[in-house]
Amino acid sequence: MFKQICFFRKRPDMSMDAFLDYYENQHSQLAKKMGAKPALPNAVRYVRRYLTPERNPVTGEIHDPGYDCLMEIWWNSREDFEASQRIISDPARLPMTMEDERRLFASHANPVCSVIDYDSPMGPHGEATHVVLRHGDEAE
Repeated sequence: MFKQICFFRKRPDMSMDAFLDYYENQHSQLAKKMGAKPALPNAVRYVRRYLTPERNPVTGEIHDPGYDCLMEIWWNSREDFEASQRIISDPARLPMTMEDERRLFASHANPVCSVIDYDSPMGPHGEATHVVLRHGDEAE
């Protein structure tokens, strides 16, 4: 499994509620609106994580993390990820994507990273835990 994370800061004139609403109802649907089926070919999971700074338990301070949203996409392989990057940067598609991003993000200078995950055993008896992904109403 290959995971991509992008870091986004909302436009300064947007409230967090307006940012979340636009991202969920417009931007995250953009590829589908452009006719892509599926919207993210070969993606396994697409998640947006909206950040709310909390008090640091050591210092007692609330620190600005520098970003308002972390976006994560899981791919079966690096090749699937790279194929998606070629689709996104296609000159025919890029102007529409960039225009939509201007309505949402403070800048196009958004870090894109690949991730290696390590899970710590958190079960009640120290055993490894796992997450099961399901599509729709499938039973486990």
